[in-house]
Amino acid sequence: MTPTHRTLTEKLIDPILATSPATPRVTYYDDATGERVELSTVTLMNWAAKTANMMRDECAAEPGTRVRIVLPAHWQTAAVLLGCWWAGCEVLVGTGDERAEIAFVAEPLLQAESAAAALDADELVVLSLDAFGRPAAALPPGATDYATTVRLHGDRFMPQRIDAAAPAINGRSISEIADEARAAATERRITDADRVLSTAGWDDARSILTGLLAPFAAGASLVQVSNPDDAAMSRRFEIEKITVDLR
Repeated sequence: MTPTHRTLTEKLIDPILATSPATPRVTYYDDATGERVELSTVTLMNWAAKTANMMRDECAAEPGTRVRIVLPAHWQTAAVLLGCWWAGCEVLVGTGDERAEIAFVAEPLLQAESAAAALDADELVVLSLDAFGRPAAALPPGATDYATTVRLHGDRFMPQRIDAAAPAINGRSISEIADEARAAATERRITDADRVLSTAGWDDARSILTGLLAPFAAGASLVQVSNPDDAAMSRRFEIEKITVDLR
């Protein structure tokens, strides 16, 4: 019997873990730095589990805790989002002044206007987004450095039971977001055999749903590119065997 009280992370990722745990799930490029990171489903979920454990043990997160996200499209952002939902938290993203108990902010965005609401959270977690795990250099007083702290936590997580009506993103429920992610995948004809290319940011609920969750809902593999270079992008279609272009 299919469980009825599952987090958004479980709804999206459990079917993939059951069929293709070792398949690349997120391949991340930054053409400005030459960075390339590829994570299998299992590796991505290990990072998500570490994040969920850190949130529960360090930040006292529990189902219903509101978490503001001020992060770019990045493989670490994918791990943070999955960790938030796995812990049963509600993600707040985009414009809005709703107060969050926990906030995740990229170090380069600490001074941005979009981070103002996040800095008022009870717990602030800062990500350097460095490919080699460098700690954030400009850590505000009392803030937690993600890169150094998350590594201390276990890569297995036991979630609590959560109702499908619980909020997942900006007040919208787990069931609603999961259904919309599947619908978006169907609309774009994404299947579990696809390699999906995207250069879009994850700045609001809609962009996260279409650019990240729709490929996951279909069981597809995501190739996410930051600072795309035209010459590199033309070669990437062949190198990465891209079958769906979301640009």
